[in-house]
Amino acid sequence: MGANTSSKAPVFDENEDVNFDHFEILRAIGKGSFGKVCIVQKNDTKKMYAMKYMNKQKCVERNEVRNVFKELQIMQGLEHPFLVNLWYSFQDEEDMFMVVDLLLGGDLRYHLQQNVHFQEDTVKLFICELAMALDYLQSQRIIHRDMKPDNILLDEHGHVHITDFNIAAMLPKETRITTVAGTKPYMAPEMFSSRKETGYSFAVDWWSLGVTAYELLRGRI
Repeated sequence: MGANTSSKAPVFDENEDVNFDHFEILRAIGKGSFGKVCIVQKNDTKKMYAMKYMNKQKCVERNEVRNVFKELQIMQGLEHPFLVNLWYSFQDEEDMFMVVDLLLGGDLRYHLQQNVHFQEDTVKLFICELAMALDYLQSQRIIHRDMKPDNILLDEHGHVHITDFNIAAMLPKETRITTVAGTKPYMAPEMFSSRKETGYSFAVDWWSLGVTAYELLRGRI
């Protein structure tokens, strides 16, 4: 996949007829607060993906509908080798579905909890790939706001991919953000002291990347 050109069909194309019946469910691989995640195979191409189920009623009950649609809006315009890319989105009466890249290497938090000690050269590779992804997001004027090992997935070749755009924000030109969002140990100082006249911008993701790099080198804290 190219970093700056997209071969994806628009996930909200009204003429797009991809739906649940176009996939074969292979097995479940996880369960979240809104639903579950399964490995699926598209019937025509035989390509495998991860399919996320989000129960509509639970989203409503937890007042998360706006965040879900914002995440979909952000992800539909993105495609990069070091992101978890969204390929299809559709819904039925009960659930909304997101079909994304399948990455089975686990997240970096899991590996830290297993007391994996990453070599310095490995961490350098991770940080370079994540920096390329953040640079791409900045070019698309998107702040992730939750960079941490939990949201970095490994593929089968050992490359990293950023996931979870649930609290990401789109930043119009010449503006800054003042709302506080993120995971406290990884949040930049300006996010805690943000005021209307100051706020913060893309630099907060780079701060979080630095904290993540330290944690990967230091090991489980």
